Amino acid sequence: MKVLVVGKNGQVGSCLVALFTTMPDITLLALDRAQLDITDAIQVVNIVTEFQPDVIINAAAYTYVDNAEQEQQLAYAINRDGPHNLAVAAQKIDAVIIHISTDYVFAGDKLGSYNETDHTQPQGEYGRSKLAGEQAVAAACARHIILRTAWVFGKYGNNFVKTMLRLAKTRDTLGVVADQFGGPTYAGDIASAIVTISKQITDNDHAYGIYHFSGYPHVSWHAFAESIFNVAQTQGLLTQTINVNKISTQDYPTPAKRPANSKLDCQKIDRIFGIKQSDWQRALTCIKEYE
Repeated sequence: MKVLVVGKNGQVGSCLVALFTTMPDITLLALDRAQLDITDAIQVVNIVTEFQPDVIINAAAYTYVDNAEQEQQLAYAINRDGPHNLAVAAQKIDAVIIHISTDYVFAGDKLGSYNETDHTQPQGEYGRSKLAGEQAVAAACARHIILRTAWVFGKYGNNFVKTMLRLAKTRDTLGVVADQFGGPTYAGDIASAIVTISKQITDNDHAYGIYHFSGYPHVSWHAFAESIFNVAQTQGLLTQTINVNKISTQDYPTPAKRPANSKLDCQKIDRIFGIKQSDWQRALTCIKEYE
């Protein structure tokens, strides 16, 4: 199987490269932004046509949630136009495209977990640009998988776990938002899920469409931070106790509104592909790799 990974240096892209390079039955072409600008439709078509991948995985994204409020043109170029270009190219060669999306496509005001058919209502420009990307991919390529995830962390790139560990080196007290809830998701588990989908979708035509994949159990940012520090202390990364105070979203104003509820229902991906939710507590045991 020939696989094209776009966004190879990101949190998930790095994990995808690490996984695929261990598989002798995979011919991998992994590219970063300098090697492939997905907003350049001609360049995308040329590379895809030349490589002829069976699966295109788009792990590239504009993820600066607050900056997107001002940098709307850039956010939409990367999160909508780029995925559209990849999907058009995939359709031309009858490839599958797997596109990573986000919980930010929802308003965050539902009481329970969001499933794939729930109404989308992004609250900021980042979420709107990601939803536009989903719609562009679905419209341009029949053989598409859109994978929504949330609260991604791991040893590559910037993420909440790394931020907490960095702050703990200079502070003994932190205030962390306690009224936003979701499922922290280990980037390595997202990559594993995508590998599983890639193999199954090319062997048998499973249902294309939207899937949710995120971590469990659901927690607040505050509870997640406490878990991070507890594990870090147990493993000797922290010598002091960090006091984690609960604060509200109102206490920590940001340019972009965050969903209060980012819980994703992941039953569909388990039913169709046999993929279980990410165990973020297990992933935290590798916390020494995240520094």
